[in-house]
Amino acid sequence: MDFVEVERLSKRYGQTSVFEDLSFVAAKGEFITLLGPSGCGKTTLLRCLAGLTANDAGKIYIDGREISRLQCRERGIGMVFQSYALFPNMNVVENISFGPQMQGLRRAQYLNRVRETIATVELEGKERFYPYQLSGGQQQRVALARALVMEPKILLLDEPLNALDAKIRKSLRMEIRKIQKKLEITTIFVTHDQEEALIVSDKIMIMESGRIVQMGRPEEIYTTPRTEFVANFIGNYNVFSGTQLESIGCGRPAGDLFAIRPEAINLSRGQVSGNGHGIAARGLIEDRLVLGSIIRYNVRVNNFILVVDLLNREQDWFEKGQPAGLFIPWEECKQLAVN
Repeated sequence: MDFVEVERLSKRYGQTSVFEDLSFVAAKGEFITLLGPSGCGKTTLLRCLAGLTANDAGKIYIDGREISRLQCRERGIGMVFQSYALFPNMNVVENISFGPQMQGLRRAQYLNRVRETIATVELEGKERFYPYQLSGGQQQRVALARALVMEPKILLLDEPLNALDAKIRKSLRMEIRKIQKKLEITTIFVTHDQEEALIVSDKIMIMESGRIVQMGRPEEIYTTPRTEFVANFIGNYNVFSGTQLESIGCGRPAGDLFAIRPEAINLSRGQVSGNGHGIAARGLIEDRLVLGSIIRYNVRVNNFILVVDLLNREQDWFEKGQPAGLFIPWEECKQLAVN
């Protein structure tokens, strides 16, 4: 049963529409990621859900209750901001306790909850530290704890890892996912990092110019993009028209526009044959980029460049200027909708 339901939500600033007739649902305990480029409406949507920005039309339901006209404090929503927004003159316990105090709870009522939340985000021993005494990752844990201590029905995360370095970011995103699973709290997470979205999400919702262009499980989004925008945004797909594919090798699949994953292309040193099962061609290695366990090759075939990803194994290395055979199975040519 749907726990969060957004029904035809619209928001405008003057004559500028951020989004219009936006609808989606989320089940209880799901981790939904809003993924899209800057300016597509992700943060505004989150602010409308939280009640920080008023929507112009549409309805928001949480656990069957319509909340779009309620005040922030009445919605049962916790939000973690990109900037952390910690009080610099308060220590960890005081920052986390601020929300329960504003609710009018007595210290005895919330102190045990604060202790449990500190343990959940693994900040034991830092209770009396002030924000300036904490690392960026620790500050983000305090911000997360401050939202969780309110026992919200849903948790909203607005690019909370954006200011962290790569190593801490990778560690903390898995911690957030672990906490979310443990608490079984419905979470909506905003990011523009495709890798991050694929790793942590139950479902990904891709936005473009205020529209939801595709929503589904990470593996579905990655392997079966519906549009050229999704194919270009979620990975490093090769996108070609049917006519272009035909000029790369003999034969073509039925359709007008196709996306091909770099790792779905076979690269070999010898001659290749399609044998009716795919596209076979000869090309020249123009460039290569080492991406750790993957080597990415740019291969020129006729007037086109194909991106090919191979595992980084010494026996499989190709050098710049080396000829190579390519084979693309028909089933790896994913047909895209033409706008």
